Amino acid sequence: MYVLKWLQRLRCKCNFHALKFVPKIQQVGSILIKRIRKYRASQSLLDTHLVGKFIRNKEGHEAAKGSTKYLALHLRFEVDMVAYSLCEFGGGENERNELQAYRERHFPLFLQRLKNSSSISPMDLRKKGRCPLTPEEAALVLAGLGFKQETYIYLAGSHIYGENSRMEAFNRLYPNIVTKENLLTDTELAPFKNFSSQLAALDFIACASADVFAMTDSGSQFSSLVSGFRTYYGSGHAPTLRPNKTRLAAIFTDNGTIGWSSFEFRVKKMILEGQNVAIRSYGRSIYRYPRCPECMCKHH
Repeated sequence: MYVLKWLQRLRCKCNFHALKFVPKIQQVGSILIKRIRKYRASQSLLDTHLVGKFIRNKEGHEAAKGSTKYLALHLRFEVDMVAYSLCEFGGGENERNELQAYRERHFPLFLQRLKNSSSISPMDLRKKGRCPLTPEEAALVLAGLGFKQETYIYLAGSHIYGENSRMEAFNRLYPNIVTKENLLTDTELAPFKNFSSQLAALDFIACASADVFAMTDSGSQFSSLVSGFRTYYGSGHAPTLRPNKTRLAAIFTDNGTIGWSSFEFRVKKMILEGQNVAIRSYGRSIYRYPRCPECMCKHH
């Protein structure tokens, strides 16, 4: 047991202290943070661990008027996630054919396994909380939590399935959305264009440094690592909004009869319970759940 505790401490040291982004990612990441905040916010402990000395570099810009606080949202609604889920999202026959064609091209082994397993309907998948949240659903959750229309949102992730048509309702409700693609110049993004993991690193920096981080899929490795980093370095001041998709599915199932005040109450209760930072239970990843004596005692 004693050896195991020291092994856990070593894993924490490697994950949260020794592991650093290379200078080119730190440099562009610091530019991204400054532009999201419109050059007005002072550096935080999270910033220092994410981008090191680069957060202190001056770019010669005057402070712009506007909000310095922002919410980062990891909206997992990419085509591979959508297709793999086997869920339906209201697009009818065209959507079903498009997603099936994508599965046949990219997930042939997955389709082969499906032939040997009992089928489950898209409606049952949704009731079990196995469907990715749509942009419309994510917007409703944020509104239910009390985020106003002027909320400044950094949107992380790859291209949204359905693109502009799928994001139309979200954009109407929350028009102040920025991404790394419209905050960084083509020249600044060019070194990362062909490296998805490096692009994800820039999103990681923007999400980990946010005033509030919201995810739509608690099982995502990216979201889990961001929330673990914020738990470890955030000193209790870096909230993460984590949905319980099974409970959320039950709430949305009632959307034909549920009143807005009831919807708000149930969503806030669900998120509040998910925000409680509990001690890591046995078998849980120490990277996702660093709250344990072996990890949070940073001076060992």
